[in-house]
Amino acid sequence: MEDYLQGCRVALQESRPIHVVLGNEACDLDSMVSALALAFYLAKTTEAEEVFVPVLNIKRSELPLRGDNVFFLQKTHIPESLLIFRDEIDLHALQQAGQLTLILVDHHVLPKSDAALEEAVAEVLDHRPIDQKHCPPCHVSVELVGSCATLVAERILQGAPEILDWQTAALLHGTIILDCVNMDPKIGKATLKDNQYVENLEALFPNLPKRNDIFDSLQKAKFDVSGLTTEQMLRKDQKTVSRQGTKVAISAIYMDLEVCGVLERSHSPSLKLTPAPSIHPNLQAYLQGNTQVSRKKLLPLLQEALSAYFDSTNIPSGQPETEGVSREQVDKELDRAGNSLIPGLSQDEEEPPLPPTPMNSLVDECPLDQGLPKFSAEVIFEKCSQISLSESTTASRSKK
Repeated sequence: MEDYLQGCRVALQESRPIHVVLGNEACDLDSMVSALALAFYLAKTTEAEEVFVPVLNIKRSELPLRGDNVFFLQKTHIPESLLIFRDEIDLHALQQAGQLTLILVDHHVLPKSDAALEEAVAEVLDHRPIDQKHCPPCHVSVELVGSCATLVAERILQGAPEILDWQTAALLHGTIILDCVNMDPKIGKATLKDNQYVENLEALFPNLPKRNDIFDSLQKAKFDVSGLTTEQMLRKDQKTVSRQGTKVAISAIYMDLEVCGVLERSHSPSLKLTPAPSIHPNLQAYLQGNTQVSRKKLLPLLQEALSAYFDSTNIPSGQPETEGVSREQVDKELDRAGNSLIPGLSQDEEEPPLPPTPMNSLVDECPLDQGLPKFSAEVIFEKCSQISLSESTTASRSKK
């Protein structure tokens, strides 16, 4: 698979007709693996010197949002650098030049932005109900199975099983298991064909990972948001709808946000918090009645809450803690973060009641005339995340 993908990159540098195997715009694990495996099969079984290239239908910068994709590529030793993403190939230019043939996997309807590419679609392989109104006028193969990777595995094992290597088999095997919820009959997503080809792959490659192990690992990676920025977390599982030029986005973040209750119940110190109106249902803001409680006095309360949270996760001794940051690091970074938002404030100083007077009398206007900079919860969260990541990187380098 690696040699094949390397050859695809070389082929893109040449001015010649190419067959692009394109997954859907979500680029979930099933879409990515189906595109890679089907293109690999077609390249190995076509006698003519035609070029088949798998294209991931997202920008390269969006790959980190697909945690299970990233994890599985690493697990199967496929370098991300060998993959080709949608922003690295101009399909519309190839179409206009008459050099593009499209094969759609894991979808059969092109978005409006790609409507001009419909004439180039030569084949469709999908596992969802067909939309007759928008389906391309070409050979369409659709079967309602749990995973599109099952249909790709079927084509390979029926057409040329000798080309199948461990890498490709592992990709197909793990993807079908994840899509079919570990083949659990109680869930009912796995069909007879899904089960059949998982068993066939296991018979050919007995050293494939155990079903429970690969399912648990992929499921964990799929919902892992450690290392992502706030913006990336909001985009990770984002769904959008559009009507009359207005677009609405809905995001889900798979992590607990617990601290509010601790602050509300605090009596030592008493913050005298009054909930402030917020247009965001999951963003809680407060008016602090007790203005004598500075950040320095508030931090120990937050440290205690975080320590209690880490204790409740029952992390085994000697194992990495949440997001790869130890409790001591979190405590240290909270101290640093609390004093870094306003430069010049030491750990032993209280917050000044008013902004300091600017020392430079040559400026026409003081930068603080409009008040102190406004910090949102997102900015503070981002600041702490950056500090933690920087500290972790420094620590890892020093160990080396």
